[in-house]
Amino acid sequence: MSLVSVPFVGTGVDTVIHVFATVILVATVGAAAYGFWKFHELPIEKAHSKDHHQIGLITALTWIGFIWHWVWVLAVIVAFVDMEKAIISLRDIWKSTPQDNQTKQEEA
Repeated sequence: MSLVSVPFVGTGVDTVIHVFATVILVATVGAAAYGFWKFHELPIEKAHSKDHHQIGLITALTWIGFIWHWVWVLAVIVAFVDMEKAIISLRDIWKSTPQDNQTKQEEA
């Protein structure tokens, strides 16, 4: 066998190797697309599992997120953060006085 000759060229094995490589390529691209799709649908699945009130908004933001990816980040934030609890917590922090905070620190 010479250094210039390529093994399996012009044989049945050559065709089998090309078919096998094509199947692997298509499977890899398909698996990557499926994984991307499932990851991208994560906010919608979380919203459905929590029976979120803003499922329509989260769905729209997720679909728009395929074009503008920063919108998808907003969908994740809306889906995973309980805004009602966050607003109540911010309200309590806002209304608390510095003396209340100092008393809580001394008790701990």
